[in-house]
Amino acid sequence: MTTIRELCYTDGMKPSSTSLDIQPFLVMDVMERANTLASAGRDVIHLEVGEPDFDTPPCIRRAAWEAMEKGKTHYTDSLGIPELREAISGHYARTYGVKVDVDRIVVTAGSSPALLLAMACLIDAGDTVMMTDPYYACYPNFVKVLKGTPLFVPTGSADGFQLDPGKAHALIKPSTRAIVVNSPANPTGVCLDAEHMKAIASLGVPVISDEIYHGLVYESEQHTILEFTDEAVVINGFSKAYAMTGWRLGWAIFPAHMIRSVQKLQQNLMICAPSVAQWAGVAALTEAGPDVERMHRTFGRRRKVMLDEMARWRFNVEVEPTGAFYVLVNMRKYTKDSRAFAMEILERTGVGVTPGIDFGSGAEGYIRFSYANSETNIVEGISRVARFLESV
Repeated sequence: MTTIRELCYTDGMKPSSTSLDIQPFLVMDVMERANTLASAGRDVIHLEVGEPDFDTPPCIRRAAWEAMEKGKTHYTDSLGIPELREAISGHYARTYGVKVDVDRIVVTAGSSPALLLAMACLIDAGDTVMMTDPYYACYPNFVKVLKGTPLFVPTGSADGFQLDPGKAHALIKPSTRAIVVNSPANPTGVCLDAEHMKAIASLGVPVISDEIYHGLVYESEQHTILEFTDEAVVINGFSKAYAMTGWRLGWAIFPAHMIRSVQKLQQNLMICAPSVAQWAGVAALTEAGPDVERMHRTFGRRRKVMLDEMARWRFNVEVEPTGAFYVLVNMRKYTKDSRAFAMEILERTGVGVTPGIDFGSGAEGYIRFSYANSETNIVEGISRVARFLESV
């Protein structure tokens, strides 16, 4: 019998088992199909993508232009320009009251490379990395690319999609090298409270804390894991709160004893983050506060509009989100195949939504909606989906 791997190549160049086994990022499949429909003239509303619909604030764009005009377009230090690392350190002091030495900060080409560096520093082949289910779609794939094994801790509406430290403790193995937390979380929008974060920090397993949605919290507190331990890796960046998705700029904070290992990986794998984007990042952290607050208020209003519309149409929102810009809706009444269902919703209504299976088996039968769109489009998109559900 011919295997899938054998079908993927003829004699000569052969794709690796890793590349063949990697799962697609389904939200991108939905978005690309939605874009195709829009190009053909369909009226499409994007409630699938986790991307701010705002332009990058003017002060950030201006800083990038000035950097180009001054010829700041060359390689930088592998860990990032000192000015940006100092600005990041200052951000932690102002926002959380946490002192972060600049020597612990590495600037990266987005938060995804930061996550890759963190995992590459911590895990070897055969190691396990603990994470919740549901999870951000790419987490298990990072682990698998490094020949590790994801170790899932089930969460659900009964526990508010909060990682239970007791459950996590019971699942720890000798091979467990890290636990990944994401607060505010994608796809649930749930924020871990201080009690949960403190307990997770005390489990005795290195913590990788993905904090990319910090700055987008509405009805709860935001805590960095660094308030509770220095033996953790923090991942963050400029894409979400600063509307800089295409700039590909992020950072990671490591324990001091890991920095040389991170630096060597950065030097070999990425060289450095984009120079012009780094200067833009300095402006983002030092000048863009009013713009960030304006976007935050807008997202807060959109969140309320989406939740109100979902309540009006009786969508099954089990846990209301308090951060990020997502609402996870239980659609198990209508489907057991969220991927096919999301595509059917798109084809029938022109509304892009994300299938829950993108985020693990625990989210199968759910659909994620993003409120990173205008209030008008949110109201129209929810009503279209609601009318479709009435016909199912």
